[in-house]
Amino acid sequence: QVQLVESGGGLVQAGGSLRVSCVGSGSASGIYVMSWFRQVPGKERVFVAGISGGGITVYSDSAKGRFTISRDNAKRTVYLQMNSLKPEDTAVYSCAARRLGIITRPDPYEFWGQGTQVTVSS
Repeated sequence: QVQLVESGGGLVQAGGSLRVSCVGSGSASGIYVMSWFRQVPGKERVFVAGISGGGITVYSDSAKGRFTISRDNAKRTVYLQMNSLKPEDTAVYSCAARRLGIITRPDPYEFWGQGTQVTVSS
């Protein structure tokens, strides 16, 4: 089993930056693909960025060029550095873990954190 806990959300002005973190723990073995998703009330959860155990990254079109996903396997932590934030980035950001490959749909992810709120004001 894997438990995931996000942190680092908050309120930021448009154009500003924020870094959210996700710390993993538990008894499951192996290196997991880690991804960030975001969701607003009444809308479906959408993919933001993903990273493989070897550091291969995938970004959504909206995130590309502004966001950077990274991981520190020794700390069992994945990060999402968000720059040039826009009001439309406002959402609950959740991390998710799975094996075998980066998937942009939320359904195949086995483990999820509770999310951290990111609010971007105009």
